[in-house]
Amino acid sequence: MLTDLESWGLRAELSPHAQDRRGYMAGTVGDRLDDLHAALRDPGVRALVASRGGCGALRLVHGIDRRVLELDPKPLVGYSDITALHQVWRRSGVPVVHGAVHGAHRDLVREQLLDAAPTTVHSDPGALSADLTTTGTATGDLVGGNLELLARTVGVVEVSWQRCILLLEANRAAGLGMVDRALTQLRLSGALDGVVGVAIGSTEEFTGFTDRGWNVLDTLHDLLDDLGVPLLGGLPMGHLDDPVPVPLGVPAVLDADSGRLTVQPLVR
Repeated sequence: MLTDLESWGLRAELSPHAQDRRGYMAGTVGDRLDDLHAALRDPGVRALVASRGGCGALRLVHGIDRRVLELDPKPLVGYSDITALHQVWRRSGVPVVHGAVHGAHRDLVREQLLDAAPTTVHSDPGALSADLTTTGTATGDLVGGNLELLARTVGVVEVSWQRCILLLEANRAAGLGMVDRALTQLRLSGALDGVVGVAIGSTEEFTGFTDRGWNVLDTLHDLLDDLGVPLLGGLPMGHLDDPVPVPLGVPAVLDADSGRLTVQPLVR
């Protein structure tokens, strides 16, 4: 990742505790927050890039000083567990990138950070979640990320997704019960009230998996169809070898009829 960033003409700096180990986390909560705040306070740092997802990002959210973030807003690049931190950035009105500097589309992150380029993502009709696609169009800020982490932040980070397009992607950390519980929590909490469209990324880790006759599509249909908003599945975002990165927190257009999600530039 550092080599990629430097090939873009950037100076890449590894945070002091990025290679620490404390169980399955990169050091203590205090050390990781110190690294985060040091980067936010450094005027020479213009973006933060997560080295990976994993576990433990949720532990940081209440320790982040949003005043520091808002004084000098900087995008945060990451996905999976980093979805928890993205909700803090959303609360402060700072756009982020759902994605990573790896895979065949890693140079898209460069375009998003440096070239103020819009991003267009096309649905893959062969992807598992493509079956969820309906009809219609929706316009609004693109928000969201990993389904489980979105549910985990309910009641922890106060954000609104009203009049927004919600991006959902799910990895198979557990069975269909995890998908059911997470989506049900989002619905019962009111988090999905006012959402104008749903963009559905990768569910490929559930390929071939069934539970008492149902697969992941059955669960998603059961909990999304009656929202009454356009759904666009088959989007190559999330837990894939070559995920397409997309900005979050900026205006987007979801066109289920043409199978296209168009996202405005991260920076202007």
